[in-house]
Amino acid sequence: MAELKTKMTEASVEDFLNAIKDEQTRNDCFEIVKIMKQVTKAEPKLWGTSIVGFGSYHYKSERSRQEGDWPLTGFSPRKQNLTLYIMGGFDPHKDLLKKLGKFKTSVGCLYIKKLADVDKKVLKELVNASVKVMKKSVSAS
Repeated sequence: MAELKTKMTEASVEDFLNAIKDEQTRNDCFEIVKIMKQVTKAEPKLWGTSIVGFGSYHYKSERSRQEGDWPLTGFSPRKQNLTLYIMGGFDPHKDLLKKLGKFKTSVGCLYIKKLADVDKKVLKELVNASVKVMKKSVSAS
């Protein structure tokens, strides 16, 4: 049975974020930590080498034999964007996306250049809605 390669580690999230060279990106990351911590009531954990995750659920793909644990929500400071993981996709959150600001999306990723490009209150609502969807789907499975 194939497992996810990215797993929760004991590495320091604070050290990881403090190592970000760009001051704006580093400050934005610490702000995202505050938002996600408030929403999930969970401490941030480093998943793999570059994902800051909050909470977790057990993942089992219906299409492949891959399974493992994954954060309920999280983010990663990538070179081009801050990538926020909005599990469960964006379809249930179209109204919030209209009010969010400047961003791009892919299947479960929300890409923003900087936190100032989005409404932080709406971002918090989006993360909260996503976590609720995930908790509901996890408890239903």
